[in-house]
Amino acid sequence: MPDPTAVAVVAETGSAGTVGNVVAAGYFDSYSVVGLLAVIGVLFVAVAFGAGRLLRPVVPTPEKLLTYECGVDPVGEGWAHTQVRYYVYAFLYVIFAVDSIFLFPWATVFADPRYGATTLVEMFVFLGFLAVGLLYAYKKGVLAWT
Repeated sequence: MPDPTAVAVVAETGSAGTVGNVVAAGYFDSYSVVGLLAVIGVLFVAVAFGAGRLLRPVVPTPEKLLTYECGVDPVGEGWAHTQVRYYVYAFLYVIFAVDSIFLFPWATVFADPRYGATTLVEMFVFLGFLAVGLLYAYKKGVLAWT
C-alpha cells in the first residue's frame, strides 16, 4: 500500500520523482533517531570513564600492584595446570545450545507449505554437520569420562 504522504505529494506536484525523496526522507529519519541515541550512549560512557579517571586517587604501592586472588597472598608461580576436558564439555554444550537456538526459527518456517521440503533438507544438512562434529569428538576420546 503506498504511503499516503507520498500520494499527496504526487497529487500536489504532479511529479513522481518527489515520491522517492519523501519516502527516503521518512526512511532515514528513523535511522537518525537510532544514530542520535547511539551517540548519546557513547558520550555517556565516555563522560563516566573520564570522570572516573579525574576523580580517582592514583597512589601506586607495591601492595596494590601485587597479584590478588581471594584475599590470599600468592605463593609460588602463577602458572597452574588445568584439565582441558572441562573446557571441551563446555564447548560441546555451546554447540548444542546453538543448535537448539536454530531449531526454533526453522520450526516456524517449516510450517509454511511453500518451504517445507527445502527447510527439511537444510535442517538435515545442519544436523549432519553437528553429527560429524560429535563423531569427531567421540573418536578423539573427548566424551569418555575418566
